[in-house]
Amino acid sequence: MRKHTTKKRGRLVALAAAVAVVGGTVAAGPAGAAAPAGERGDNRAATQRALDGLVAAGMPGVAAETRTPKGTWFGTSGYADTGSERKRTAADHFRAGSITKTFVATTLLQLEAEGRLSLDDSVERWLPGVVQGNGYDGNKITIRQLLNHTSGVHDMVSTEEWDKAMNGPGFLQHRYDVKTPQEIVAIGLRHKPDFAPGQGWTYSNTGFVLAGMVIEKVTGKPYASEIERRIVKPLGLKETTFPGTDPKLPSPHPVGYSKLYVQNPGPEIHDATEYRPSWSGATGEVVSTGGDLNRFYSALLQGRLLPRKQLDEMLTTVDTGQQFRYGLGIMSRALTCGTTVWGHDGVVWGSLSGAAVTRDGKNALAFNINGDWLEQSPPFENMFEGAFCGTAAK
Repeated sequence: MRKHTTKKRGRLVALAAAVAVVGGTVAAGPAGAAAPAGERGDNRAATQRALDGLVAAGMPGVAAETRTPKGTWFGTSGYADTGSERKRTAADHFRAGSITKTFVATTLLQLEAEGRLSLDDSVERWLPGVVQGNGYDGNKITIRQLLNHTSGVHDMVSTEEWDKAMNGPGFLQHRYDVKTPQEIVAIGLRHKPDFAPGQGWTYSNTGFVLAGMVIEKVTGKPYASEIERRIVKPLGLKETTFPGTDPKLPSPHPVGYSKLYVQNPGPEIHDATEYRPSWSGATGEVVSTGGDLNRFYSALLQGRLLPRKQLDEMLTTVDTGQQFRYGLGIMSRALTCGTTVWGHDGVVWGSLSGAAVTRDGKNALAFNINGDWLEQSPPFENMFEGAFCGTAAK
C-alpha cells in the first residue's frame, strides 16, 4: 500500500499505484517484437530471465508463479534469507500491499449487485461528517471516485506526517503502533484536496481506507471479515489473510528487506518483516501467496465473483497520465506484444509484489520481491513481458 515520498521513489507509482506503497509508476517495459498471448514461445524461460534480472538489479530475492492452460510453473532467483541463503518457495507468504485494493473494490461491487449501495452514492451518505471541511465535501465525492482515484482526496502516504512516522527511523520506532482507519484518514484530510472530485487522477490510499469504512457501515462488519466471507472462503484461498494488528507473517515467509524509504538511502538494509498492518488497512493489508493471488484474479476476470454489469464497471478505466490505466481497484497494462493484462501491484516495507491476468482469466502471473528499493522500473516490467509476451531483457 505504501507510497514513496521522494522523487526517486515516485518513479514506482504504478507499483503502488500500484503501489504507492503504495504509489509510484513504473516505466513501460522493454521494446521488442513478441508473439501475442495465444502464440507464445518459451514464456517460462523469459520469465526466469526476468527473475534473474531483478536479482542482478540488486534485489535480495524474488519468486513467481504462472498459471496457464498448460499448467502451473514456479520460478525463483536470489534468496528468501540472504544470511542463511535459504531459497524462495512457492509456499512463501508475503505482504501483497495494494493488491488489497482489488479485494476491497470487488466487495463493494458485490454489495452494489445486491442492491445495498450504488457506486454513485456519496461518501457523505455512508460516512456522514467524515469527509468535511478543509476544502472537502463528502456530498460531492462518490464511492466510484474513491475506487478509481478520481476523488481528489489527498493521499496520507504523501504527507510529511506519514514520512516522519513510518519511513526511516520512524518506521523502527512506530512499526508496532496500532492505528484506526479514522486516524489514518485524518492524516490525509489535514491536507487540502488535490483537485475537485472527478477533475483529475491522483493515487490515493486515503480513498481506499474510506472505502473499507463504507463496507463496514453498509454491512456492520469489518471490511476484512466481508472479504473473507465473500471471496477468500468461496475461492478456497487458504493462504490469504488479513492480519489486522498481528505483526507476524505465517510460515514459511521470506525476510522483508527494506531501506525504509529514506531520501538518498545508503547501503544499510533493515529487516522490516514484522509490523502491524493496521497502518495499511483496506489500502494494503493483505498477506497471500502467488498461487492464491493467481486463483483470485483468474476467478475475478472469469466472472466468478461479479455479475457482468459490475465486472464491466470494474474494468472501465480512466487515464492516469502514466503507463497504465486504472479501473475500480484494478489497473490495466498494455504490453509490447499487444496483450493487455489486468491486476495490481503492491509495495509495503520489505515487500514488492505484482499480479496480473489476461482478460479471459486463463493466463496469470503473481510474483513477489522481498525488498522494496527497486530503483529501475524496467526489471519490474520485464516480469509481465516475460510471462505474457515471452520477452525479457537478458
